[in-house]
Amino acid sequence: MPAHPPKRSRLTQRWPVLRRLFGKGTPAKAGHDASAQLIRDYFRHKANGQGYTLSHSQLRVIDCMAQQASLLFDETAPTPPSLYLHGSVGRGKSWLLDGFFQALPITQKRRLHFHEFFAQLHQGMFSHREQDDALAMTLNELLLDCRVLCFDEFHVHDIGDAMLITRLFKALFQRRILLLVTSNYPPEGLLPNPLYHARFKPVIELINSRMQVMEVGGPHDYRSQMRNHAHQVFTQGRYVWPATPAQREALNLPTEDAPAISLTVGTRPIRARFCEDRRVGFTFADLCEQPTAVMDYLQLCRRFDHWIIDGLPELGGCSIAAQQRLINLIDVLYDQDKHLTLLGRLPLSESLAGQVIDLARTRSRLGQLQEEHSTG
Repeated sequence: MPAHPPKRSRLTQRWPVLRRLFGKGTPAKAGHDASAQLIRDYFRHKANGQGYTLSHSQLRVIDCMAQQASLLFDETAPTPPSLYLHGSVGRGKSWLLDGFFQALPITQKRRLHFHEFFAQLHQGMFSHREQDDALAMTLNELLLDCRVLCFDEFHVHDIGDAMLITRLFKALFQRRILLLVTSNYPPEGLLPNPLYHARFKPVIELINSRMQVMEVGGPHDYRSQMRNHAHQVFTQGRYVWPATPAQREALNLPTEDAPAISLTVGTRPIRARFCEDRRVGFTFADLCEQPTAVMDYLQLCRRFDHWIIDGLPELGGCSIAAQQRLINLIDVLYDQDKHLTLLGRLPLSESLAGQVIDLARTRSRLGQLQEEHSTG
């Protein structure tokens, strides 16, 4: 989730002074030490301001990030090793990634949800398909002078994507870009489909050889503490069940039998049920039982801020493809921080009883919605 430093903290007030330490004429060691201390101070104030107690594994990651920042400002040192963070949902991986990104006092940095970057990568390579090295040209356009690249929610389920990821990671390392990645999976758990896992081993070996792999653990699910974070729009959404006519009328939601309308997304139509200004409504079937893709969700997010998704079924009875589309959709809405109203007939815990591994992340994210139940 997006993370913000505590307002007007002492660290914020010291920011200009700390940043000037990296100017010309500063002794190298002083600059390196200051950059490392800046990272540690940032996280300490960030945790205190949000009422968090950092776990042992989080402190280890912060120390590693501080060392990376120190090396990053040493022109004589090699590019610091990239970092791969994995662990269960809600253990603070994204919080750590966002904190490092925000605290790092350079402009040549990018923080992207992996879905979004990969969609842009596919689109760029298609545009440059006539060129000798479409990947290199696309990366030149997407990354410019980037020195630090942060990918959140890295996972792989398609063997075609897996082969491109191998090329992508090799190209990033050749460019001496510091790569930071978060994932629910350890490297060996990526692309778990046994039909394809063996073909993904080159990426796993590349990650293990070129990145420092660290597990983020701890007993707490930090997402369960984030309901009251008013700055995050997604957590202000709601799950409505059993979605009675009275509930729909009270919340100004479309009727259950709302007729289909057509929205043009890219070059093709997608069926919707409601469209007004920055609000849009779909059924689960419209988005998840049709061949929609992450690129479609990203394009729709540019046009709409308030989403209504009707008819959430018992996921356990849906196809694996439909379950995966819902996971991808919630990932995008969460990362783009859109307001979501989700409607179903059953309690959320009963609806999200599918078997897909990534559903744990979806349950955690949807669990932050306000649940509204009517017995009438």
